[in-house]
Amino acid sequence: MGPQKKKKGQKKGQKSRIGIVMRRYSLFTIILLCFAILIVDILSYYWLQRITKLHASTDLKLVIDILFWFFTIGLMSAIIILKIRMDSISALRRQRLISSLYGLAVASFAPKLIFVIVFSILTAINYVFSEEASIIVVPIIGLLSGIIPFVMIVYAIFVSLYRFRLNNVNLIFENLPENFDGVRIVQISDLHLGSFNRRYHILERAFDKINDLNPDYIFFTGDLVNNYAWELEGWESLFLKLKANRGKFSVFGNHDYGDYSEWPSEEAKEENLNGIKNFYQATNFKLLLNETHLDRIGDDQIALIGVENWGNPPFKQYGDLEKAARAAQFAPFRILLSHDPTHWAEEVAGKVDIALTLSGHTHGMQAGIRYRNKQWSPAKLKYKHWAGLYEEKGQYLYVNRGMGWMGFPGRIGMRPEVTLFKLKTVLKNEEAELSILDGYPLAEQAPGVA
Repeated sequence: MGPQKKKKGQKKGQKSRIGIVMRRYSLFTIILLCFAILIVDILSYYWLQRITKLHASTDLKLVIDILFWFFTIGLMSAIIILKIRMDSISALRRQRLISSLYGLAVASFAPKLIFVIVFSILTAINYVFSEEASIIVVPIIGLLSGIIPFVMIVYAIFVSLYRFRLNNVNLIFENLPENFDGVRIVQISDLHLGSFNRRYHILERAFDKINDLNPDYIFFTGDLVNNYAWELEGWESLFLKLKANRGKFSVFGNHDYGDYSEWPSEEAKEENLNGIKNFYQATNFKLLLNETHLDRIGDDQIALIGVENWGNPPFKQYGDLEKAARAAQFAPFRILLSHDPTHWAEEVAGKVDIALTLSGHTHGMQAGIRYRNKQWSPAKLKYKHWAGLYEEKGQYLYVNRGMGWMGFPGRIGMRPEVTLFKLKTVLKNEEAELSILDGYPLAEQAPGVA
């Protein structure tokens, strides 16, 4: 009974990562945010009236007016009330409320802003080239400019957020030991379990599919939680169901250290981190903390190197690749697990003999545009390597798009990902000419890689 009471006390006082984001801003800042929402809504209402005045009946206009302002006032009131009452709400409920309001705010603000900009431009163009107001073309295009983004955002929240995608990546290496030929690796990343709000069934479906892949290894490349070990409550049995023939391995991501919250003491922060370490141990994951695991089949061995999070500022550099790789110096083939892909460019590519690096972190910004094997995302503005497969002089980096989410509770053109790698060695016989493996080309870039 004693430990249970302690847990409840910790849970009550802890703040979810999303809650911390809102808490960092003053009430004045939150009011300014609501004022910005109000300004955009007033402008969109003004242009909407221009349309309804031409095409809608009096009763329909009244219904539109009531619904429009009821939603606007309700959303702003909910944001302000939540800010004021945040301390009195439990962490789990607070996270649910904030993620819901985040989704509602984005679904409302973004389409209206686009509608206002497009309708204003079209009206100005029509004013310059025509003496009469457009009653069909401008209103239709203007409405579509708002409706289409709204539909996309709704789809991102309610459909694609948990529509997991399996990407197959087949690679061929000259230095992969023969006994490891055809090894199957599943990579998952960035679960952010707190964001699932204990909806265990969502990940259970994905984990069942992972087991169906019959992987030799399962690699998890960081960000198990948003910030707190209590987010792991109830997940242990599900993680125990994940099966890999030769083992399950993991590393820490930037969110796992508790750096995004205030702690009463360093001891409390360390206790939180230990809770995450204990979860990995309880679920049979080998957590690699700047260390190497050597795996041997017969006379052949490969090195599985794991570093703690290493990123460019403002992200901290807990990782120590030199220390982690000491035990790997005699292994002919090395795989590195490093959460942040910027680490590959800074310390790996062209600098150390590591054949394959697996990362996550970026989420592909949870938004992108894909056409065939080409893809663009706002993440490209911040990260050189942000999603998919990259290669430099025979060294590979793969950046997983993540399975969870942070901030905006949706994914637009950037579905959550499970990656299956199949590694092939160059055999000293005619089979070396083999160009496909299980129906997928060797060294194929995963779908959607820029």
